[in-house]
Order: sequence, then C-alpha cells, then structure tokens
Amino acid sequence: MIGLIDCNNFYVSCERVFQPALRSRPVVVLSNNDGCVIARSEEAKALGITMGTPYFQIEYLIEKKNVAVFSSNYTLYGDMSARVMEALQSFSPETEIYSIDEAFLRLEENFEETGNKICKLIYQWTGLPVSVGIAPNKTLAKIANRTAKKLKSSVFEMSDAKTRDEVLRETPIKDVWGIGYNSTKKLNALGIFNAFQLKNFDRRHARKLLSVTGARIVEELNGETCLPLDLAPAPKKSITCSRSFGGHVESFADLHDALGCYLVRAGEKMRKNNLTARAVTVFLATNRFSKQPQYSNSHTIELINSTDSTRELREWTRRALAVIYKKGFLYKKVGVILQGLRSESAETIRLRGEKDYQKDKRLCAALDQISRKFGRDAVRFGCRSNSKNWQMLAEHKSACYTTNLREVLRIAN
Repeated sequence: MIGLIDCNNFYVSCERVFQPALRSRPVVVLSNNDGCVIARSEEAKALGITMGTPYFQIEYLIEKKNVAVFSSNYTLYGDMSARVMEALQSFSPETEIYSIDEAFLRLEENFEETGNKICKLIYQWTGLPVSVGIAPNKTLAKIANRTAKKLKSSVFEMSDAKTRDEVLRETPIKDVWGIGYNSTKKLNALGIFNAFQLKNFDRRHARKLLSVTGARIVEELNGETCLPLDLAPAPKKSITCSRSFGGHVESFADLHDALGCYLVRAGEKMRKNNLTARAVTVFLATNRFSKQPQYSNSHTIELINSTDSTRELREWTRRALAVIYKKGFLYKKVGVILQGLRSESAETIRLRGEKDYQKDKRLCAALDQISRKFGRDAVRFGCRSNSKNWQMLAEHKSACYTTNLREVLRIAN
C-alpha cells in the first residue's frame, strides 16, 4: 500500500506552531511582495477568501474579521518541511518527497495504525497537523488523502474495492490527480463527471483523449500500479533564483547588488546537491504591467571550467549583467540561472588557478555552515551594499525561528 502524507494548510500551520494563539483565528499567507493570498486557514476559507485573491481586495475584510496576515517565509517553511520528511524516514526507507508539504511512502502492514503513528510523531516533532491517505497506488492515495481532509479525519484507508468505489463516486473528475481543466472539459462533454465513471472509461479511448497519462490514471483508478515511487529523482539540470522587486530599480549598482544576493542563494542550493555549473545566465526585465518603456534581455556565458565558487560566479554574473543593462529603464526583476550542472565528483584538476579554486571551495563551505547556523547574510561578500531599493515587500514576515540563532523563540520567565 502507498501512503500520501500531506501537511494541512502547511504555510499557515508553520506560522501557528510558533504563535499558538492563532489556532482558532483566521490566517492567510501572502505571495512574494505581499501580492496575493497563497495559503489560508479553514477559518479564512469560511470567510470566503479564495486562493490567488489580491491582498488589496480583501484588506477591508481582514480588518473587519481580525484576520492574521503573514508574508511568505520560505526559509521557515523549507526547514519545517525537512523536519517532516526526516520523521517519515523512520517509517519507511521507500519515501518520495513530492512537494514541500507532501510525500509518498510504501507501507507494508498495519496500515491505519501506522498512519496514526505518523500523524502523532510528526505533530510531536514539529507541531504540524497532517493527513494520511492510504491506498494501493499513488492516484488512489491522493483521493484517500482528500477524503481524510473532507471527513476531518487524520487517516483514511482505501484497501477494499467497495470502499474505493463509494469514494470514487463522490470524487469530482476535477479532483483526480493529473486531470486538469482542459481534460475535465473533454470528459464532461462525454458525460464523465466523477472518478468512478472515469474508472470504467475505455482505456483505448482514454489514451486517445488524454494521452498516455490519462490511460495510466484510468488503470490506477482500477487498482493497478502505473506510477512507481520515485526514490531517486533525476539530478537538477539548472538552478534558477530570481525575485520581483518591491519597487522599481534603475541603477546598475542596485541590480548587481540584488543579483549577487540571488547568486548566493543559488550557489548554496548547488553545493547542497554536490553540483558544479558550466554556464551562467543573467536576465532582467521591466514591469510588463507598467506604462513605462519596456525592456527585457538575457545573456549566457559558458565557463571554461565548471565551478561551485560563488566568488568566481559573481564575476561572471557581473559581466553578463553589464552586457544587457541599459540606462533609462525602471527594472522590476533580475535573476540568475546556473546551467550545465554536473556532479562535483566529475571535476578535473585545473591547469591554472587550482590552488585559488580550492581556497574558494573551503571559503564557500565555511560560509554555508555559518549561514545554516546564524542565518543568511550573517557573513556576506564585501562588495554587497546596504541598499534596500531592490528588496521585496514583506511587511508581515515572521521570524526564522528554526534557522537563525538571533530569531529563536524566547519564553520569558
């Protein structure tokens, strides 16, 4: 059997762990630059706040109904996610991390009992509530998890055919994993409105109408396993880091400052996966929704030697930015892409500069360790300025309780 573990209202739950007074209060989390709603508590959903609603459209409701508002804090969410996934490893070595708040794992016996143990352990370790859906395959496990949430139950198991068919009849076709908006329209036109009807859909027609993916979904709804656990995800081919600015940026210095910050983040991700880059791309763009003159461009530089040194990559990104930067434009976004990624073990000794490169590697390892312990920007490159012109809007951001010693939660005597 396959279990799907999904953290309930994950971003909101992460905020509530460190502010228990919010547990019965409406809570929303906003996207980058405090733009729109990307997470809601059940209480916020009951107020009619929908996903993707721009913040300015619900400010009146937030004040009237005493809704707690948070800017997105991905550092906190990522660390809490890692703790959840670590807890799951104690139940099964066959675990597929599907997203920041979801994971599939193989269960061998005592399914419902194991599901309850998972919920209890994760709550004990992290304070996060989770739902567990258990079924013979991943598609059915997704439906089982949705049913658990609908019934407000921690665990729901679909092991027998009778239970599966009852649940499938109650599952709208749009809620089946892998069936998107266009596929839903096609199936509705044929009179297929729920998962049970899709289960009995002819496989050959499903393949013609919905491609191979649709045929696999039909097979899985019938209890077959077509989507095995992905226990060894393919290595990353590129790493991108970019953000939209809180305002508009015009100067080369501010753009370079922001780009340097994003490069540090991308470099950390690359080294965490023991990878090196063979090329770097820098891109920038103005605000396409503005009436100001528009401009966007990108430039790629292929490197002679693969590298994971932030210092080296900073020089290449500066050169790439200099190629595409134009005065007179108000820029809204800049970013960096590290490309041609390959394993660090594939590196060869450089004919020139090997000693300096090894020194850079030790420096980057030390910086990464300091960042993990004291938070990002505890130590940074001297060429970084203190300008805030390019910073994202995050007026409601919570502390990084678990990753920054200066922001660890304190309890007064």
